[in-house]
Amino acid sequence: MTIRVIIVDDQAMVRAGFAALLAAQSDIDVVGEAPDGRSGVDVARSTHPDVVLMDVRMPEMDGLAAAREILHPPVGVVHVPKVLMLTTFDVDDYVYEALRAGASGFLLKDAPPADLIAAVRVVAAGEALLAPSVTRRLIAEFASQRQAPRKDPSLRLNGLTPRETEVLELIARGLSNQEIAAHLVLAEQTVKTHIGRVLSKLALRDRAQAVIFAYESGLVRPGAAGS
Repeated sequence: MTIRVIIVDDQAMVRAGFAALLAAQSDIDVVGEAPDGRSGVDVARSTHPDVVLMDVRMPEMDGLAAAREILHPPVGVVHVPKVLMLTTFDVDDYVYEALRAGASGFLLKDAPPADLIAAVRVVAAGEALLAPSVTRRLIAEFASQRQAPRKDPSLRLNGLTPRETEVLELIARGLSNQEIAAHLVLAEQTVKTHIGRVLSKLALRDRAQAVIFAYESGLVRPGAAGS
């Protein structure tokens, strides 16, 4: 199945470069571009992409506001694509808020071309892009700025079994399914089952929201031992 992608970035050369790279892949089709967040929302609504590559800082409407509009559409809008945030290394709190809003992850603009292609495929498949160590560090940094865990998330943890809580903690530390399986001495399929139950019980969209939840509930503390 072909992955439909739109690129939202205020730099024309960035859009052109990403479009050329992605369009060269047999399983990816670039169906639209936009120079700002407001136009990005409009293009997303009209082209029905599977993945939106969204720059963080743009005129008219920034990437965070645009991601919120795309991921939480008004009544009557049925299609909701995945959103992958694009940012430079001087990332700020916008990215953390984008993940909380439902974005599936973020990618540095200077990442190797192969990483961009892989990121689109990962996000389109319904997974969160949380593997790179820089992502884990940045999420931890953002979470450390919060003064205290929210009461509601910590209470919701009570609905998890001890094993499910353990799996959630390992997700938040950035471990893959395979790594979690090895750590807990479980079959990888069993880990997938546990993750599915965690997401269902906590009403979370994907692993990105699971990481945010784990930090905000106080289950994982920034700077604690782990990845």
